[in-house]
Amino acid sequence: MQDKMLSRRRFQQLGLAASLGMLSSWPKGLLADELKYNEDGLIIQPWFLESFLILEEDLTDAKANNKRFVVFWELKGCPYCKETHRVNLAQPDILSYVKSKFTILQLNVIGSRIVTDFDGEQLSEKELARKWQVKFTPTIMFFTDDPQAAKGQSGRKNEVARIPGYFKPDHFLAMFQYVEEKAY
Repeated sequence: MQDKMLSRRRFQQLGLAASLGMLSSWPKGLLADELKYNEDGLIIQPWFLESFLILEEDLTDAKANNKRFVVFWELKGCPYCKETHRVNLAQPDILSYVKSKFTILQLNVIGSRIVTDFDGEQLSEKELARKWQVKFTPTIMFFTDDPQAAKGQSGRKNEVARIPGYFKPDHFLAMFQYVEEKAY
């Protein structure tokens, strides 16, 4: 019995080694150990917006920089959030497009930081997620590009599109293009 277990293990090891050899021609993503995390356990993208969490100001700044404003809701330990960073945002064409055309604010769906909604209401990230009906992670919300129209309205009313969960790279990029081109 011991010999069979070793031979099975060896078979699995050889199969894994062969698979890894075949995977070398696949598009590269970030390895798990290359990811960096913040104090809430969310994956850090150095180009994400550092904000005072006043959404009206963030939208206005994005517009002034000829970009669209996006909120990326995540949760510590979320495997699909990790996949979005590790696969989608690791592809140079996607990364380049998203960085050049969008300002992304990362929020924690169970977070406690205080955020000021477009309507002026101050809530914790968790309360804002509930208000905006964010049910799972990742959720990526795209907003109007008109700061004047957004003023006084809840973010939910200013939302023009949403990625509800993990989208594969091609669909992920297509959604960002859809919003940037105002196809909604």
